Amino acid sequence: MSKLVPHTSLATLLSGYVSLFASGSTLLCCALPALLVAIGAGAALAGLVTTFPALVWLSNHKEETFSFSAAMLFLSGWLQWQNRSAPCPIDPTLAKQCMQSRLISRRVYIFSVGLFFIGVLFAFVLPFFNTTT
Repeated sequence: MSKLVPHTSLATLLSGYVSLFASGSTLLCCALPALLVAIGAGAALAGLVTTFPALVWLSNHKEETFSFSAAMLFLSGWLQWQNRSAPCPIDPTLAKQCMQSRLISRRVYIFSVGLFFIGVLFAFVLPFFNTTT
């Protein structure tokens, strides 16, 4: 039998990684292209878009991408909050694994929220300061 932590919800563990994936997509849609253009790597951006044409779809649907990502982050945060005081097993080894999994999940969530806000900055805030139009 596997030594997985039985008292930690699988949904709680996976929610952190789903939110990381969702917030990572916001970086791919908006922050990465802006960064590449800002540093003069337009050719690299063109090659990236040629290789991964889904980036264009993400950029064209950034409102939906960010809405989905925000919903996943909210769900993940809510699950983390619900699980914050769930009991861990009495066995010291399993209790340690339980606490470690909570800590890792919390760190992944905080990192995901940070990525999301970087994406928001590049997609919605910085374009207002564009003076070349």
